[in-house]
Amino acid sequence: MAGGKQTPRQKMINLMYLIFIAMLALNMSKEVLAAFGIMNERMEASNSKTMESNEAFLASLETKASEDAAKYDKLYKDAQKIKQLSKDYYDYLEGLKQGMMEGVEDPKDYAVMDKSDWLDQKFFQGDQLGEGGKEFMQRINDYRTQVAAIVPQGIKASVNDRFETGDANGKVEKRDGTKQDWINYHYEGFPLVASLAKLTALQSDIKATEEDALKTMLAGELTEQVSLKNFATSLMATKSAFYSGEQYDGKIIISKTDKTSTPVRAELTLDGRKLSDGKDYRLEEGGVKMLVGAGAPGDHTVEGTLFFMQDGEEIPVPVKNTFATISKPNAALIAADKMNVVYRGVANPMSISIPGIPNNKVRASAPGLKSVSGSKYVMNPQQGRTVTITASGTLPDGQTVSSKSEFRIKDIPRPSGTVSKQAGNLELPRNNLEIATIGAMLEDFDFDLNLAVSGFKFKVPGQPTVAVNGNKLDSRAKNALKRAKRGDAVQIFDVEAYITNNKSYKLKKVSPIVVEITN
Repeated sequence: MAGGKQTPRQKMINLMYLIFIAMLALNMSKEVLAAFGIMNERMEASNSKTMESNEAFLASLETKASEDAAKYDKLYKDAQKIKQLSKDYYDYLEGLKQGMMEGVEDPKDYAVMDKSDWLDQKFFQGDQLGEGGKEFMQRINDYRTQVAAIVPQGIKASVNDRFETGDANGKVEKRDGTKQDWINYHYEGFPLVASLAKLTALQSDIKATEEDALKTMLAGELTEQVSLKNFATSLMATKSAFYSGEQYDGKIIISKTDKTSTPVRAELTLDGRKLSDGKDYRLEEGGVKMLVGAGAPGDHTVEGTLFFMQDGEEIPVPVKNTFATISKPNAALIAADKMNVVYRGVANPMSISIPGIPNNKVRASAPGLKSVSGSKYVMNPQQGRTVTITASGTLPDGQTVSSKSEFRIKDIPRPSGTVSKQAGNLELPRNNLEIATIGAMLEDFDFDLNLAVSGFKFKVPGQPTVAVNGNKLDSRAKNALKRAKRGDAVQIFDVEAYITNNKSYKLKKVSPIVVEITN
């Protein structure tokens, strides 16, 4: 294009080629920036899940430490140190990321994150490291050194690899064979979104290191996999209290209830009186079946020792438990079967009874309360914020027992919109969304309500909002969906939901759904 004398037309063609090449380079740059942004999003989501997992592991280690301090207390304290070191370093990196994003209006517009000014000014002063760069290197080196000194031997190498900062002189060999400072090699002159992703990757390494350490410290054991030496005992019975003269049918149980946890013998007393095997108790799988009488009203103590076989050796497990024997009742017992509140718009199951009085002799009343059978009732709350249930009954000696109990009334919580029974922000192929069913669900709600959808609104970026009747995309919505691009966030909102067997109840506004198109 540059040789010989060129005509004006040829010069124009050459110029167009240059413009075309520049446009291709620009588009590729935007795609690369977007790729870094999406990668950063994925890593941040993964970091959140790992945080939850690490909290569960730490809780398990804490439980083990409380059960066997001699064996697990030091491990738990080391785990806490690692957690604190990880939190401090993670929060420092998060602060850097927030500073980088201060001038960015839309955190999802990765195409504008192509400058390197922020980190360049933060980390470098000419050919030297600035104060920010020195702190960055100090932080990563301190974290690597301090954590590697605490973690078990088997994962020290992985900690050093994850947070290595070049060779002994802090240098990295480049492709052309020359060497460059590690921090310059990784952070100088890079687009903002690329550096953002690198910092998130460091945070991911922090969480992975924390997870590896906790898993190794637990040594493959979970809370339920404990030694017989650590088992505790408790009492289980058909009811929590007994009348004077009744036989107590409780059972002393331990954590495991299989054949391996059957005691070989027992030495037990009840209120200081020695109990006899076969008469007062019986050895069985998982513990000891008690055969004693409930005794006089008051608290009674069963104590002694159970003996289990482990590795050919008898292991003693101390026993000290109490049960209560009560006199005849003078008040009713009223309790909600599923919760300490009742919900408006729902048939709330209730159990209302008075110990020692047959169910057909118990009467209960309240606005919206209906008897089903025996001690079972259903409460359909009316207006107001509370409802009071009154229960009364007649004892065999003719005395009347009466009691009142107040319950709070709450509305059904806000439903979440769903796409093919999936809630929240989703990623779906276009074809899957096209045939999906739009629904609504009540997450973590104690009642299984059948919700149906009669309509919703559908919005594709750059296209008009489509109002849809029913629970599936109609032809207009599908046409709009066809115009969606890969990565577009399609919104489904103003979902109209109702309870199929109670259409008169007005549900709270359904949470919207955002679906990212993946193809």
